[in-house]
Amino acid sequence: MESNNSVPASSPCGIGTLGRHLARRLVQIGVKDVFSVPGDFNLTLLDHLIAEPELNLIGCCNELNAGYAADGYARAKGVGACVVTFTVGGLSVLNAIAGAYSENLPLICIVGGPNSNDYGTNRILHHTIGVPDFSQELRCFQTVTCTQVCSYIP
Repeated sequence: MESNNSVPASSPCGIGTLGRHLARRLVQIGVKDVFSVPGDFNLTLLDHLIAEPELNLIGCCNELNAGYAADGYARAKGVGACVVTFTVGGLSVLNAIAGAYSENLPLICIVGGPNSNDYGTNRILHHTIGVPDFSQELRCFQTVTCTQVCSYIP
């Protein structure tokens, strides 16, 4: 008998963490391997992905390689996924994401970001382009992805 301990798509994040929810959703859509480059803005998420027994986290030497590995995985297995850090990682993976988009490949790219309490402030953080507007990276993804989502946790 098979147990179903999956989290429904409509479940509120209050029953766990966003990282746990993302890990379970990746498994539910058929992802078994996630290609990643650790960075200070995605470390907590990577901990949740490692803790998910049905996911295998594969470290890559740079973000572009992680993106192309996810592209190849999507071609071979169905849905590819990669995880990188804010701006320095997101902008690096962008060419691979654009290539997957042009080939209509199902690829999920999760980019870690600053803490929610940093948004809307005038703080300038590392891995930014020197302005307090943290949406510049998201705007770059808008033309080469079908959907972009920012998750802010108050």
